[in-house]
Amino acid sequence: MKICHVVGARPNFMKAAPVLRALRSYPAIEQYVVHTGQHYDFNMSDVFFQQLEMAPPDINLQVGSGSHAQQTAQIMSRFEAVVLERQPDLVLVYGDVNSTVAAALVCAKLGIRVGHVEAGLRSFDRAMPEEINRLVTDQLADMLFTPSADGNANLAREGVSPEKVHLAGNVMIDTLVRMLPAARQAIPADLPERFVLVTLHRPSNVDNPEWLDKLLEALAAIGRKIPVLFPVHPRTRQHIAASESSLASARGIRLMDPLPYLQFLGLQTRATLVVTDSGGIQEETTFLGVPCLTVRENTERPITVTSGTNLLVGQDLQKLLTEVERVLDGNVKQGCVPPLWDGHAADRIAAVIGEKNVLAVAKG
Repeated sequence: MKICHVVGARPNFMKAAPVLRALRSYPAIEQYVVHTGQHYDFNMSDVFFQQLEMAPPDINLQVGSGSHAQQTAQIMSRFEAVVLERQPDLVLVYGDVNSTVAAALVCAKLGIRVGHVEAGLRSFDRAMPEEINRLVTDQLADMLFTPSADGNANLAREGVSPEKVHLAGNVMIDTLVRMLPAARQAIPADLPERFVLVTLHRPSNVDNPEWLDKLLEALAAIGRKIPVLFPVHPRTRQHIAASESSLASARGIRLMDPLPYLQFLGLQTRATLVVTDSGGIQEETTFLGVPCLTVRENTERPITVTSGTNLLVGQDLQKLLTEVERVLDGNVKQGCVPPLWDGHAADRIAAVIGEKNVLAVAKG
C-alpha cells in the first residue's frame, strides 16, 4: 500500500509528523511526502521538518504565494502529475489550507482514496477561506479522522456516511507531547517573569488598516502593563509597516521574527496569557492550561472554549482589555484537556488505515 502525505503549511507538518511515525509500524505500507511549497520561508517551513525530525519531503511542488485561486490551481496542476506518476493507494491531507482542498480535488477526479486528518471542524463562517476548504474536503474524503466529538456531529449533520468517520483525537497534541521536553529547553534565558504572547495573521485582523490600527493601539495599551512578545507573521509585518500605529516603537512591545516550532512552544509554556487568531494555538494553550484570548468572532475549535482555556473576544477591544486585566488579576479561566488529546491520536489513525489495508488485501 502506497500512502502519499500532502503538506503545505506549518500546521500540516505538526499533524503529519506523528502519523508518518505511527504508520512506520506497518511494514506493508510505503510512504512519501509531497510539500506543495505553500509556505516557503525557512522559519515557516524547512526548519519545521528539522525540529519535528521529519525527513526532507520527497517532492516539493514549489508553488509559493498567490491568490487563493492561483495557489489552489497551481497545486492542483502540479500535484496531478505526481499522482499520475506515483499512483498512491491513499492520499492523506491535513487541516484546512489550500493544499488540503487542492489535493483532495485532484484525487477525487482521479479516483484515488483520500483521508482527511482533522476532519469535521466548523466555524460556520463561510467568509473564512479555510471553512470552504474544510467543507469541500470533507465531502470528498473517503476516510475522515476527527479530533473531537463535535467534528463527528458536524459530519453527521452534513450527511457524511458514519462508516467513513473515525474519532481519533488531536494529532497536534501528539506533536506537542513529544516535543514539550525539548521546547522547555529552548526557552530563552532573558524572558520576562510575566508576559503576553501575541500572534495575528488572519485577513479579518490584519488586512483592514483601520481595524489593524485600533488593534495595535490595544496591544500597545497592554504593553504598558505587561511585556508583550509578538512574533510577526510575514504578511502581518507588511501591514504593520503600513499602519499609522506607532507599535514598532511602543514601550513594552517586542516585535520578533516568526519562530520555529520549538521556540514558540517554549514561549507558550511560560506565557501568562496568549492573544491570537490561530486555530492551532487555541488547542495548544488548552492542553497547556494557558489562558487564551482569541481575536475572532467564531472558532472551528469550540471545544477549546467549552472545555478548554480559550475565550473568544471577537473584535471587541474593550472586552479584550477587560479580559487581559482579569487574567493579570488572577481571575484565570479553568479548563480541562478534551478526551483523546493524549498523544496517541496518530496511533489510532494508523490502526484504522492498517486495518483497511488488511481488509483490502483480503478482498483482493
